[in-house]
Amino acid sequence: MEKNQIRNFAIIAHIDHGKSTLADRLLEFTGAVSQRIMQEQFLDQNPISRERGITIKLAPVRLLYKYRQKEYELNMIDTPGHVDFSYEVSRSLSSCEGTILLVDATQGIQAQTLAHGKLAQSLGLTIIPVLNKVDLPQARIEEVTADLSEVFGFSPDEIFTISAKTGAGVDNVLEKIITRIPPPDGGENNRLRALIFDSIYDEHQGIIAYVKIADGKIESKEKDRFRLKFLATKTENNFLEIGYFTPERTVSSTLSTGEVGFIATGLKDPTKVRIGDTITVINKDFPLPSNFSPLPGYQELKPMVFFGFFPKSGNDFERLKVALEKLHLNDSSFSYSPESSKALGNGFRLGFLGLLHGEIIKERLFREFNLDLIATTPNVEYQCLINNNLIEIKNIDDIPPLYTELREPWMKLVIFTPENYVGSIITLCQEKRAVMSDMIYHQQQHTEMHWEMPLSEMIINFYDRLKSVSSGFANLDYSFWDFRKFEGKKLTVLINQEPVDALSVIVAKEKMDYYARVMAQKLKSIIDRQQFEVRIQIANNGKILASETVSPFRKDVIQKLYGGDRTRKDKLLEAQKKGKKKMKQIGKISLPDDVFVSFYKI
Repeated sequence: MEKNQIRNFAIIAHIDHGKSTLADRLLEFTGAVSQRIMQEQFLDQNPISRERGITIKLAPVRLLYKYRQKEYELNMIDTPGHVDFSYEVSRSLSSCEGTILLVDATQGIQAQTLAHGKLAQSLGLTIIPVLNKVDLPQARIEEVTADLSEVFGFSPDEIFTISAKTGAGVDNVLEKIITRIPPPDGGENNRLRALIFDSIYDEHQGIIAYVKIADGKIESKEKDRFRLKFLATKTENNFLEIGYFTPERTVSSTLSTGEVGFIATGLKDPTKVRIGDTITVINKDFPLPSNFSPLPGYQELKPMVFFGFFPKSGNDFERLKVALEKLHLNDSSFSYSPESSKALGNGFRLGFLGLLHGEIIKERLFREFNLDLIATTPNVEYQCLINNNLIEIKNIDDIPPLYTELREPWMKLVIFTPENYVGSIITLCQEKRAVMSDMIYHQQQHTEMHWEMPLSEMIINFYDRLKSVSSGFANLDYSFWDFRKFEGKKLTVLINQEPVDALSVIVAKEKMDYYARVMAQKLKSIIDRQQFEVRIQIANNGKILASETVSPFRKDVIQKLYGGDRTRKDKLLEAQKKGKKKMKQIGKISLPDDVFVSFYKI
């Protein structure tokens, strides 16, 4: 199709504002999916997405729509709304020329509305603001329109109202996509440059790269004549097939400038293909010129929260390694490196953008690769200054005993809340060592609060408590800010005087005693009773700060005695006491699998 008849756009919004529902209506209006197979959240093919009701992966699809006797190709990308999957959104927007900014008319501007909208503006994309759920009686159309005009600078005339559930107004959105979003740039006669914005692994076709053609074209009839060249990894390989999404993969003969589709590379090594890399084609008569430049690609995100993932079966370590390589193709926003633990054996240290991100990856490893894993308590990355040398610490057990200064990551938070919850949120944030930097009052008693907070405090139950103190109305967006000096103390868990390194944490000096008591009580409630006494101790640098005891099961050894001298009973009780002591010395504590996941919820 001609380049000027192509439109590439994404749908961005806060979570639960109706992105997937609008995507469903666009699929219906353009006839991309028949009513026979249509279902809610059609593009969310991952079962975890359906069960949780949230989008966790971007999903591209090609729509064909006739407008004024011309057929247009609309390449749409449905994006996640949760902050933990913001990297998916940024990659999607970099592959588009425009976007639909969807806002729930009953809730108004929320944290991710602001974050994604400002990101789209910074990328210079054409934004089509749309109010959704206007058919509901509680819709605040005039107030939300005024807020959008104030925050983003939209004219009230360019803000559309729709009901994605009923389909009202969706045809107007389709027309505006064609008339307002510009066609893609790029030279159709230039050498091929294709940007990889996502990828998956297929057992038969190897790595399938999701691409946007920035320049030139690629034709399936030339797969025996040309080889693919990946500029970042220097990999060369013949491709198997090309195509586009309907939303299923559909084989095509050509992908040309501006189009979005896929290339089946045939590569079986996941390390050969990177998100953000540029693909071109070469052969012996068509070499790569020395001045050929790749596309800008994407900035790699820095993981914020780290877990240790350890297979329950030691034989599954290699399977876990292969699974992480394949899953990293589909989600490049997490990092992983090998790690060894005295308590749990060999595993991997994984870095994620947030707790939900880590939870989703663990569940995907279980469902897609049949890997039963133990996840350690989450921790953040610290910086350690030793004699003017700055060292990054991803595992707190690697912190040296002597250092000049310890630094922790701080986050920049934006919290949106109704005005009557401001006081309780301020109290909560101050408990978390946060510092307020700004507060903005919007119309209709909505408040925008700006905070700076240590990431280590934010990952410990902050989101749940924020929802609790605000009756579910407050929501937040966050991003990395900087590293700051930290008076932190390491708390080590000892069970029967044996340290459990996987449960070690670092807390602020002023909260050390409090956390030690809570940790000991939490472990006492989790660890099962044994035939012998289990002693739980929380220590800092060898000093015991808190202690709890799990009482043993006790058999009534004197039950069979019905009379006689007291010394007969004492003799049996003494023998039992010696047996319990010996059992304690040689007994091993088996920690429940969920202890590491539930432990951080203290």
